[in-house]
Parts: sequence; structure tokens; C-alpha cells
Amino acid sequence: MRDDPRDPRLPTSPGFWRSPLRGPWFTSVLGLVLLAGITVLFVTGLLSYAAYNPNLSPVNDKTPDKGILGFYLFAWPTNPHWLYRLNQGVHVTLGITLIPVLLAKLWSVVPRLFTLPPARSLAHALERVSLLLLVGGGLFEFVTGVLNVQLDYVFPGSFYPLHFYGAWVFFAAFVAHALLKTPTALRNLRRMREEKDVLVSPRPAEPTVSRRGALWFVGGGSLLLFATTVGQNFGGVLRRSALLAPHGGGEPGSGPNGFQINKTAAYAGIDKAETAEETWRLVVTGRTGTVRLSRAQLAELPLHSSALPIACVEGWSTPDQWWRGVRLRDLAALVGYEDDPPDVFVESLQRRGAFRKAALRANQVADPRSLLALYVNGEELSPDHGHPARIIVPAAPGVLNTKWVARMTFGDL
Repeated sequence: MRDDPRDPRLPTSPGFWRSPLRGPWFTSVLGLVLLAGITVLFVTGLLSYAAYNPNLSPVNDKTPDKGILGFYLFAWPTNPHWLYRLNQGVHVTLGITLIPVLLAKLWSVVPRLFTLPPARSLAHALERVSLLLLVGGGLFEFVTGVLNVQLDYVFPGSFYPLHFYGAWVFFAAFVAHALLKTPTALRNLRRMREEKDVLVSPRPAEPTVSRRGALWFVGGGSLLLFATTVGQNFGGVLRRSALLAPHGGGEPGSGPNGFQINKTAAYAGIDKAETAEETWRLVVTGRTGTVRLSRAQLAELPLHSSALPIACVEGWSTPDQWWRGVRLRDLAALVGYEDDPPDVFVESLQRRGAFRKAALRANQVADPRSLLALYVNGEELSPDHGHPARIIVPAAPGVLNTKWVARMTFGDL
């Protein structure tokens, strides 16, 4: 005998879901919060991808089969110098803050996932498919994002294409859902009484908290996550409050080089013999040939200072640090580009890992604050911060600020 879908012991029965909190008003409030928040997440995510200048060089492009999905890409600017720090800080901090809202929204609509029949019409079937993509895509994006922030790369494949393509699938379903449901959500918020809906239990249990109380609970969870994450975008006492961020807590070490890093010299496989004064040479190639410069020779060139932060895709950033070194445009002039510095291809001594090679656009090379840094905060770079020399460019993602630079090739890329 087939089970009766109306049996209150089965999730296909409206009587199975007895929480008195569920209803169109509660779901609509959460939905409108997510409508605003996820839109900001999507825009800042696209801007983060554009900041890598993926159209400049294949080494910068971690999604080479993006096709028309890269239609919006543009040359990433260098002003303001904190642009990427702000963009990625908002993207990661907001994403983590929205987790309780997302989970509450999924909980509030779970009865709809079990309604029968699965499809009453072609339009209803398409709506159910879009809902599957919406829920699956949302969970995928948030989970991979959190794992990336925590530096736990347990998912199969590279984070960049997984998160990029997943974002487009999720947002397409999100837009379709928003177009269908936003007018209804707004009507639900304006009404004083709960309308009849599959979310409203026909035999609700006794309430232990009001719907407004439940919203306060969700908001409190979001506020707690915000408070324990946002500090990774700052320094000092605020950074120590970032309990959920790998780059929270105390400063790593002390002194001028005592600020956050992602990869140590040991992790990158940097051999001290390669960076010693007597062995290391910077190879610079351009229009007029190649020059080889020791660190002492670089230090004899005109040196300039810039106050710039380091900001990474995981959302963490440092306050402005004082860097001192040779301007990239001055290095371009050494190899024949006195007035028109072009793109540059930078190679590191690092032998494994993503972005051991990176490309910078001509506007980044030409900016007077863009340096091949030899010193930071008045002291030589430490091995972990890129000694003997590293790139520092305003508004660029941290991975484009190549450490342990070995070769620079100037020219159109």
C-alpha cells in the first residue's frame, strides 16, 4: 500500500511542519535582506575578479573558458589605493554576516521543497528547477567562500573557477526567483495578517518565541559573526577581535616586518642561498635588451616611498605600510621605456603554487607609487615579506604583489 502524502508523519504533509514561526511575513523579511545582501556580494565578487586583470595575461586568468561571462572586465585602476582592500573586505565580511540569514531563510521555506505534486505545470516545473539551482548554488557559494577564507582547500579543483562559475549559476537562479517573489514579499510585509500559504502550519505547535524575536535571534547571530570577522580588515586591537579569521589575532612577530602574510618563505620553498647578496640578481628585460642588477645596485638607484596596504582575496588586509624601493616605471626606463612604461610580466623564485608569476598593466607600472620594494617601515624586507625584493602596487590584490622577485619582462602582454 502506498504511503498517503497527507499522513502528518511524512514531510510531504503540511501537518508535519508545525513551527508557528513559518509564514510568508517571516520568509519575506529574510528574503528582502538577502536580496540586498546577495546583490552586493555578486557585484563585489565580479569586481574582485576584475582586479586580477584576467584579460591581461593567461597567468592572471584562472577561468580561461569564461567566454561571455567576462564581458564586463576592464583595466583595474590604481586609485584609490585602498580600493581592493575595501571591495574584498566588504565581500568577505558581508558573506559571513549573511550566513545566519541564509540558513534561516532555507529553514523557513523547507516545506515547499516537499510539496506534491512536484510539478503542476511546465511553468511550475521550471520554478522548481530554478529553486534547486538557487538552494544548491547558494550553499555551494557560501561553503566554498568560507573554506577559502579559512584557507581550507578541501574542495576538488581550484577555488577560482569553482567560485566564479558557481556564482553565475547561483545569481541567475537568484534573479529569476527575485523577479517572481519580490512583489509578493512586499505585499506580505504590508499586510497586517498572515495570508494562507503552504508555509503556515494547519496545526501549529505552541510558540516559544515570536517571529520578531526569531528575527532578533537571526540578527544577533549575524552581528556576532560580523564582530568576529570584520577586524581582519584592520590592525591593532580590532584585528585581535577577528576570532574566525586566520589573519586575526595578534600581529605575527614584532618590529617593522611584524604584519600579516599568507605564505612564508619556507612554504614557498625559497632557498636562502638563492637570496644571498652574492648570488641573487634581478633580471630586467625590455626594448633595449636585458640588465642584471644586484640588490646593492638597486639600492643605489633613486629610491621612493609609498604608504600602501596589502589586501588578499580571503578578505584580510593590513593597514598602510611604508614601503621604499625603485619605481617600476624607472626600471622600465632602464630597458628602453623612458616615456611610455608598458605592461610587465613578473616572475618569482617561488617554484610552486598559484601566482608565482603575475602580470601588471601599464597603468599599474606607470603609477609613481608602484615599487619594487627593498624596505618596509624603515627596515629591510624579511624573508617572509619577500626579501630581497617584492612588488607593491596600489589597489592590487595581494597575490599580484609578487614576493622574491627574480625576473621582470617589460612589454605589451
